[in-house]
Order: sequence, then structure tokens, then C-alpha cells
Amino acid sequence: MTGQRSGFGAVAFAFLIVMAFATLPSPLYGLYRERDGLSSFTITVVYAIFAAGTIAALLAVPAVARRIGRRGVMLAAVATMIGAAGLLAAWKDLPGLLVGRFITGIAVGLVAGTAITYLIELHLRRNPNGSPLRARNIGTAINVGALGIGPLVAGCLAAWVRDPLTVPYLLWIALGAVALVGLAAAPETGAPAASAPAEKREGVRPRIPVPAGTATLAAFSANGLFAGLSGLFLAITFHHPSHALAGLTLFIVFSAGVASQLVTAKLRSAPVLALGSVSMLAGLVLLVTSVRLSSPSLALFLVGGALIGAGAGAVFKGTTGIVLQAAAPEDRLAMTSQLLIALFIGLSIPVIGAGIALDQGASASNTVLGFAILVGLGVAGAGWGLLARRPKSSPQVA
Repeated sequence: MTGQRSGFGAVAFAFLIVMAFATLPSPLYGLYRERDGLSSFTITVVYAIFAAGTIAALLAVPAVARRIGRRGVMLAAVATMIGAAGLLAAWKDLPGLLVGRFITGIAVGLVAGTAITYLIELHLRRNPNGSPLRARNIGTAINVGALGIGPLVAGCLAAWVRDPLTVPYLLWIALGAVALVGLAAAPETGAPAASAPAEKREGVRPRIPVPAGTATLAAFSANGLFAGLSGLFLAITFHHPSHALAGLTLFIVFSAGVASQLVTAKLRSAPVLALGSVSMLAGLVLLVTSVRLSSPSLALFLVGGALIGAGAGAVFKGTTGIVLQAAAPEDRLAMTSQLLIALFIGLSIPVIGAGIALDQGASASNTVLGFAILVGLGVAGAGWGLLARRPKSSPQVA
């Protein structure tokens, strides 16, 4: 029992630091722009490469986990993250940034596609008659909240240390080493050797409902815009170029997502999804208003970001609950991976689109307006579709 308890903590910590590393460079892109003369389009290429690595790893996770087990995937993810951090710290040119972010995407995809299922299995092994709800809630909270921790730490270091494009990566290498030590003692829950016959494993793969993927993608598109371009908006639109403020902004957005998950812990998945959609729509309205006023309002921008982050967290929690409740235990890993593919596409696509629009001369206010309309329609339509398709007799879970 003690080993399983410590294993749960070790897996949660490893999950936290790798997910935080996903968005660690977000407040640093202004420094990369100054150092390498990067355009907005080049930054979108960096995000596209990260997304490609993440999605490729998420697609491969179910097969990889069958071969090396849950713990093996987690160890590989942390080791890959350490390699990416070392490369980003040592290779100071644009190619180093591109390669480093691609490798980062692989690490993030491996851990994101494995950790929630691993945490649920560790929890159930310790308490076979218990509910997976607590472990699932911890996993979804880490998945969202960690994305705000990396930028906060990197933004503060950028404001206070001498070498802001090296020190954050060295810190994460040290954290990764601690995570590897903890994971080494964690118990395995998914045997590397598959027990199911080959013909069964190669059958029809489970698929998440289209509305579930769409809702997740749309919800995290708004978070993606903040992650990729908040520093640019703060510097140009609001005339606040502080790297610490850029990191704090992202921390507010993603920590609001965790807060919404905690506040709705006792609610069923369907109302959580509905509340998240309403919060997202309200936040989008404030976001558009903040940048289109004659004197743009930083306060409205931050409040809008908090509402968007809270909504995205609730939408992800509600969607995950609905999908995993309907999934067979052996299908959880594949279903989680598919939801996370939608999440990371959402985090990346708007940055790419907005970067291209800004590079072509579109104003920040018009870019945000067009983006908000698309995301609002996506969240509202997908949320309605996901709730409407659920059988009325199905059990309601948080």
C-alpha cells in the first residue's frame, strides 16, 4: 500500500512538471524575437512543430504502453523532456528552438496520454471498491493547472535572472531528475506484455464522440491564444511588456481552470459542461471588449482570460467525465489520448491562425473578434451536441 501511495504522488509530480514544460517558453518568446529577429509567422511555426510532436506521441501512446507499460511510458516522457530542456539550454539558434520544441511535444504527448489513466489505475489498485472520480479529477486538474505553472516560473525568472533563456531549462532538468527517481519506485499497472489476443487488439478502435472532441478543441483554442500571443498583446495593445506579467496572465488563465474543476467537484458531468460553456462565452465577450475599447482595458483582458480559463477547465472536466464513464476500462487510454489530441490542437491552431493574420497586417482587435466568434460557435454547438446525444437513462457522474 505504501508503495502504491508513493507511486501515485510520483506519477502526479512527473505529470505536473512535463505538462508545465509544455508552456514554459510562452512568456519567453519576446526574448526569442529580440535575440533572433523572429516574425509572428516564425513563432507560429514553432507552435506547429510542438503540436506535431505532441499529436504524433498521443497517437502512438496506446501501442507504446502495451509494449513498455504505463511506468515505462512515464519514464520515457520525463527522460525526453530532460533531453529537450538540455537542447534548448545549449543550442541557442532558431534550429535549436524548433528541434527542442518538437522533442518537447513528444514528451508532453507521452505523459498526457498516459498519466490520467495511470493515476486512475493506481488509485483503484489501492482501493479496488473505490470510485475513480478522485483520481480522475486530480489528473484533469494537473493537466490544466500545470500549463499555467511553467509560464509563471519562466516569466518571473525572465524578469529577475541574468540568463532567462537558459536558467528555466536548467531548473526543469533538475526537476526531471527528481521525477525519474520517484517513478523508478512506482508500481506498474499496465503489463508490458498484452494479455488480449492479437486479433482482438487489432480490432475496431474506440472513438470519442465528435462533439466531445470539438468541445475540447474549441475550449482550449482560447487558452492557446493566450499562451501564444498574450505577451504580444500585453506589450503592443496594453503597453505592458513585462515578462513576469505575461507569465502571470497565463497562470491566471490556467489556474482558473483548476479552480473551476475544484468548485464543481460535487456536480455531475453534464452541468459542469454546461457551466463551462457559459463561462467561456462570457469570457470571450470580455476579451473582445477589452481590446476594442478606445482605451484598451488590461483589467477586462485579465478577467476575460480568467473566465475563459475557468470555462475551458470545466468543459474539459465535464467532457472527460462523460466520455470515460461510457468507456470500457481497456479503452480509457485510447479515449484519453483522443481527447488530449483535441486539446493540443486547440492550444496550437489559434496561435498559428492568429500569427498568420497578424503577419498579414490584420489588427489585434479584428483578429481577436474573428477568433472569438469561431470559438464561441464551436463551444456552444459542441456542448449542445454532446449533452443532447446522451441517453436520458445513462448514469450521471461528476
